[in-house]
Amino acid sequence: MAYQRLFLKPGIDKQNTEYGAEGGWIDCDYVRFRYGLPEKIGGWTPFNQATTNLVGMPSEIITWTALDGSPYVVVGTSRKVYAFYGGTWADITPLRSTATGVTFDTLNGSTTVVVNDLAHGAHEGDFITISNTTGTPGGIPNTDLDHEFEITNIIDNNSYEIQSPTQASATAAGVGSADVAYQINVGTDLNYFDYGWGVGGWGLGTWGTPRTSATAGAGVALYSRVWQFDTYGEVLILQLVNGGVYEWAPGPTALTTRATAISGAPTKSKYALVSTPDRHLICFGTESIIGDPTSVDPMYVRFSNQEDINTFVATATNTAGGQRLTDGNEIVSALRSRGQILIWTDTSLHGMQYLGPPYTFGFQQLGANCGLIGPHASADVNGVAYWMGKDAFFVFDGTVKKLACTVQDYVFKDINVVQGTKVHVGINAQFNEVTWWYCSVGNDYINRCVTYNYLENVWSIGTLSRTAWQDLGTFQKPIASDYDPTSTAATISTIYGLTAGRSVLYNQEDGFNADGSAIVSYVKSGYFDIGDGDNMMYMKRFIPDFKNQVEDLTVHLLLRPYPQATAVPSSLDPYVIAPNTDKVDTRARGRQISLRIESDVVDSNWRFGTMRVDIQPDGLR
Repeated sequence: MAYQRLFLKPGIDKQNTEYGAEGGWIDCDYVRFRYGLPEKIGGWTPFNQATTNLVGMPSEIITWTALDGSPYVVVGTSRKVYAFYGGTWADITPLRSTATGVTFDTLNGSTTVVVNDLAHGAHEGDFITISNTTGTPGGIPNTDLDHEFEITNIIDNNSYEIQSPTQASATAAGVGSADVAYQINVGTDLNYFDYGWGVGGWGLGTWGTPRTSATAGAGVALYSRVWQFDTYGEVLILQLVNGGVYEWAPGPTALTTRATAISGAPTKSKYALVSTPDRHLICFGTESIIGDPTSVDPMYVRFSNQEDINTFVATATNTAGGQRLTDGNEIVSALRSRGQILIWTDTSLHGMQYLGPPYTFGFQQLGANCGLIGPHASADVNGVAYWMGKDAFFVFDGTVKKLACTVQDYVFKDINVVQGTKVHVGINAQFNEVTWWYCSVGNDYINRCVTYNYLENVWSIGTLSRTAWQDLGTFQKPIASDYDPTSTAATISTIYGLTAGRSVLYNQEDGFNADGSAIVSYVKSGYFDIGDGDNMMYMKRFIPDFKNQVEDLTVHLLLRPYPQATAVPSSLDPYVIAPNTDKVDTRARGRQISLRIESDVVDSNWRFGTMRVDIQPDGLR
């Protein structure tokens, strides 16, 4: 019988059954669809050719070029903010306060040191930098205390514990003197859905005591820490979601300077960005009384005076002002798009357009029942916005529409919405892709991704875990972060008492491997048959057709006589396909046959073409 060309529709279809998805693909990992055909995705290598461990889980990465042409990277994590410039990393986490004249308590033979500072306002896990120590407290050399520490335990409002690099040689109380710089209170890398019994870390509080609030000392946070960045000229704007807004200016001495709070700006907001071309700093879900965090209105939008990010109080002679939105419980995020700023609440979409004096901005509701799942779950591609809601994907191209999705049930029936603020979207313009990374049910950290090719209108899925993504532009490759909550690897600076949780940055689409290791990629088809399954079929052989193949790959043929029967491999399975393989004898017999292509060796690469098969009707034997 003559060879037949095997046509398979592009994209992954998980809305149908495996048999109902005949003529298409039903599963994949580390595979994308391009020009209608599946191919292995690109690999990744350490950013800047070296593995650098950062503290905490990244939620935002931004890259930009300063006016002098220098490229910068800033990464915001659950515990720190880092900047990269000129091949060097630095900690630019803002400071909360400073103190002088603090004293120490020591215990002979112990590395645990008590720091005494009235009304310190610190939380367990916060970072401090001690300097100008005098008096060799408890016999510990002053130079051993002039370091950065993570607070290991809060004793009370006036004292806390750190771990010294050396043991004390004497027991003493209230000795020595030093200055302390307090970084802003750290965030968590987990979301807690509710208060009550069983919430919080092991050993937190006393037995039988429910957590009743998220206030300092309770050890409970509703949302994991999320940063959001934008640029005001070459100056970086850093918005701590549900926190303050900061600025950081690049320059020759930038890596020795920390980000600082923007004077005159609200002290607590959900989100912030700079409007263009009018250049107002806009805070969303912010304070109705500037400087009073208890006055936060989650639906209030406040904008600064034009070209003046330090003036938010409206007067008759400036363009500062504010507006409260309706339809929703809270603003979740905002995004610059074509001709307007898009504002998402938990239930709706609004548009914000620059009008000029006296009103400055105008607002209109663009859609309902189309809320956003998290602050970083929306992306704009050439004036078209794509986003993930809590039960569907949406697109706005002038009107709000649900995005037809062939993997919708797979994603939304197995997504951990409690960890929804971790959802992060990334644009990979080189391959016309928008990818969302999310946590599946039972997982508190990102472990899955779903990708939409917006030019070809096809979907794919995978297990690549990235907490933040920045497309190529300033740098030649996309940059993404991976987080390991159990890692205790050395970081860019020495921090004593440092607990687990590290992240690394990668250059994506760089080579064929996962930081030197093999990428296990595969794609699996739905079942196909002859004559709607009336007859058994016998596949004698197939002619493989792969492009850009490097190293061997494996083809599996899975057979079954009925849709509900257990699939079994053919007698000669698996079939190893070398780059020079011309044909493969199979001896495969069944009513339905499924095709699975996979590779799991270092340096492998492949792109599937149009396989030709020799198939004919056959009997049961």
